[in-house]
Amino acid sequence: MSKSRSLALVTVAYVVAIGVAAAWLIWGPATGKLWLDALIADLLATFVIFGFSRAYHNSSFYDAYWSVIPPLLAVYWWMQAGPGVDQLRCWLVTVVVVLWAVRLTANWVYAYPGLHHEDWRYPMFRQRAGRWEFVVDLVAIHLIPTVEVFAGMLPVYVCVTRPGTGIGWLTWLAFVIGLAAVALELAADVQMHRFVRVRQPGEVMDRGLWSWSRHPNYFGEFSFWFALALFGVAASPRDAWWLFAGALAMLAMFLGASIPMMETRSLERRPGYHAVIDRVPRFVPRPPRRRPA
Repeated sequence: MSKSRSLALVTVAYVVAIGVAAAWLIWGPATGKLWLDALIADLLATFVIFGFSRAYHNSSFYDAYWSVIPPLLAVYWWMQAGPGVDQLRCWLVTVVVVLWAVRLTANWVYAYPGLHHEDWRYPMFRQRAGRWEFVVDLVAIHLIPTVEVFAGMLPVYVCVTRPGTGIGWLTWLAFVIGLAAVALELAADVQMHRFVRVRQPGEVMDRGLWSWSRHPNYFGEFSFWFALALFGVAASPRDAWWLFAGALAMLAMFLGASIPMMETRSLERRPGYHAVIDRVPRFVPRPPRRRPA
């Protein structure tokens, strides 16, 4: 299937999913809690995407869900907020979320080859699950990421629904960190795309930002979710004890699952990656170690 046709089909899936979520929010029974209504709608949309994944035997239908839903959540919560909410704070956090979503979705569209391709991790998960592959596909590939992203967005819920001005300087700090995180991810994406166009077989990426961190994109991604947590703390300091939970869950996923899988695959496919591991920091960017003489 061509890329254009594949993107059209994925777009249809997301339109249907978002339509189902919107229908629930408009006509479904309300729980009395705005965040819970949104969570149920989010899960219903995930089930729709899961249905498309199963129908077309390709769980990469879900890949863009990570970046498409958060700005919709932010805007919906802001629209439903009561009086007294700091509008500047709402604008700042929404700008960060939208910029992040546009960058990540655009990067996915740019690199997406079509429905003949599926993220290499998904078949591995299903194969390892054996007769439980349906459950793993639903829970591990679709539902858990949805819940994790929703948890990461809860500080935004606090930010756009809590009345009062909160901590002004912390709001601006969160805004700056959020913009810097998006810029870092964008620069890492551009550098990687340029490298992929000219790389030789077996060559490894160790230039630009990728010479300071083996995974600058993941560091930028964590920094974005950390910035959202700061927005939440700025709006409601008394909730600081739980507002970092989503960002910490992201960090645990990156360090405990995503990065180890990526590194194992790189070592299997590119022998030169051993030298990169010896020189380049794993996650937090810093100057690389010198090459041995």
